[in-house]
Amino acid sequence: MEPEQAKRLGSYLRDGRQAKGLSARSLGELTDINDATIVRFENGNFSAPAPDKLARIAEALDLSVADVFALAEYPATTELPSFTPYLRTKYRDLPDDAREQIEKYAARVAKKHGVALDGPAHGEDERP
Repeated sequence: MEPEQAKRLGSYLRDGRQAKGLSARSLGELTDINDATIVRFENGNFSAPAPDKLARIAEALDLSVADVFALAEYPATTELPSFTPYLRTKYRDLPDDAREQIEKYAARVAKKHGVALDGPAHGEDERP
């Protein structure tokens, strides 16, 4: 990513953080990212920021991950994650035993209906 592009991305993230009334430290705590790293993102100091960190920041700020990835010139995937990684990422605050209960229940329902939880094959989830 070019320096100007990194600065635009950083400004976008900073604006999102400020709009939420968060400090860099509080955003760091929400995302489990060091606040110095947050500031470096916002200052445009990374030419290739880690996608997982960008996604966590975007989600914490209620920003579109696709928009943030577009600003970073990272390809946005159209592929949906399979159930277990989605559940563990989206609901990471759930206790492990609660996630396991949900996973087991979903596996039983999927098996009953002949559905694999590892996700549809390419094109199977598209509607005419």
